[in-house]
Amino acid sequence: MKAPSYSTDLGLLILRIGIGVMFILHGLPKLVGGPALWEGLAQNGLPFLPVGIVSIVFGLAAAIAEFGGGLFLTVGRYHRIACAALAATMAVAFSTKIGDVTGVMHFAFKAGWPLEMLIVFVALFFTGPGRYRL
Repeated sequence: MKAPSYSTDLGLLILRIGIGVMFILHGLPKLVGGPALWEGLAQNGLPFLPVGIVSIVFGLAAAIAEFGGGLFLTVGRYHRIACAALAATMAVAFSTKIGDVTGVMHFAFKAGWPLEMLIVFVALFFTGPGRYRL
């Protein structure tokens, strides 16, 4: 039996609001943290960047992607742009965490969350926001 289309759209709404609010809460401290925090974010994720304004800009971009992407995901606007920005941010986060993995049993503990979120954002990118928006 095929599920009615509204249930798919309702499921997408619940997923978007839940994940979006979590990323708003995750990104807000980074966004208000200031240039020193932004530079640290960039140096942690992309250590090859030169210290200074370039690192600050990349760190700010990550903070904006998390906060703004979560906001847009929640309300259902600019959905694919938000998902692409969040997926890119999670890809960088995953690349920084994968080096901490010491074995298969340790993978989910250290690097699982950013990879899981990367998969979610890629899937949401392709499914679209659904019919319901705030």
